[in-house]
Amino acid sequence: MAEITADLVKRLREQTGAGMMDCKKALQATDGDYEEAVDWLRKKGLAAAAKKSGRTAAEGLVGLELAGTKGALVEINAETDFVSRNEQFQAIVREAAKLTLDAGDDVEKLKGLTVQSTGRTIADEITNGIAVIGENMTLRRSTTVAVEDGVVAGYMHGQLAPGLGKIGVLVGLQSSGDKDKLAEIGKQIAMHVAATNPQSVSTDDLDQNVVARERAIFADQAAASGKPANIIEKMVDGRIRKFYEEVVLLEQVFVVNPDQRVKDVIAQASKDVGAPVTLTAFVRMQVGEGIEKGPGDDLAAEVAKLAGV
Repeated sequence: MAEITADLVKRLREQTGAGMMDCKKALQATDGDYEEAVDWLRKKGLAAAAKKSGRTAAEGLVGLELAGTKGALVEINAETDFVSRNEQFQAIVREAAKLTLDAGDDVEKLKGLTVQSTGRTIADEITNGIAVIGENMTLRRSTTVAVEDGVVAGYMHGQLAPGLGKIGVLVGLQSSGDKDKLAEIGKQIAMHVAATNPQSVSTDDLDQNVVARERAIFADQAAASGKPANIIEKMVDGRIRKFYEEVVLLEQVFVVNPDQRVKDVIAQASKDVGAPVTLTAFVRMQVGEGIEKGPGDDLAAEVAKLAGV
C-alpha cells in the first residue's frame, strides 16, 4: 500500500474542505491516488464539487493595465502582505503591468524589457527591490486579452492602489458598438468573474475531460438510487446542466442582477450598444493561487498529530 503522508492528507483537506480523518480514509481507500481520493470524497458527499479552499502561502500584488482593445495582468510575489503596501514594490508591479502589454504571457521576455523612467529591466528592478526592501520577490506570470474591435474591460478586487490589488480580471468584448457602453458592461462582467471564478466562456470551451469526469461521478451517485437506467440518464443530464451553470461564464446567474444569466446580459448589450456583442475571452488572476505552502507550514504538523500518520 502506498505511503499516506501528512502533506498528502493536508493537501487533500485544503482542496476539498473535507475532514482530516475523511481525507485519510479516502487516500487509504484509493491506495494513495490523489485524484481518485478527491472523487471518492465527492461520491461520499464529503467534498464540494470542483471547489478548492484557495489557501496559499504567497503574498504580493496583481497589476492591471488597460489600453483600449488590449489589457494586461501580471503577478509579482513577495514573502509578506506588508510588502504589497510598499510604494517601491507597487511601482515595480505597475511598470511590469504596462510592459506586459508587449510581453504577453512570455515572462522571460517581460523580465528583459526596460522601464523607461529608470533605465533598468524588470528583472533588475526586482533585484533592486529585494536589496532595498529586504524580502524575496518573484515575477510569477503575465497575460493579455485582446480584441480586434471593441474593448477589453478590467476590474481589480481588493485594490490597494489604482490598478493594483489581490484579484485582477480582464474581459474581452468584441463589437463595433458604443465603446463607452461596452466598457461599462465589460466592467460589470469582470466583477462577476472576480466573484464566481468560472472555468470557461462557453460549454464548448470547457475541458471535455472535466465534463467526462463530472458525468462519471454523477452517474455513480445516481446509480446508488436504484432507479431505472433511463431515469438515471435524465438525472445525470440534469446535474451536468447544473454543473454548466456553476462553471461556465455565459451560463452563470449574473451576480449584478440575479434575474439574468450572463448570456442574457450579452444579448441585451447588443441592443444597448447598437451592434452585436461577443464575449471572446476572460482572465482571472489571484495573488498566490495554486502555490503550495512551504515545509515550514505548521498545519502539516497539526494534521500529522490529529490524523496519526
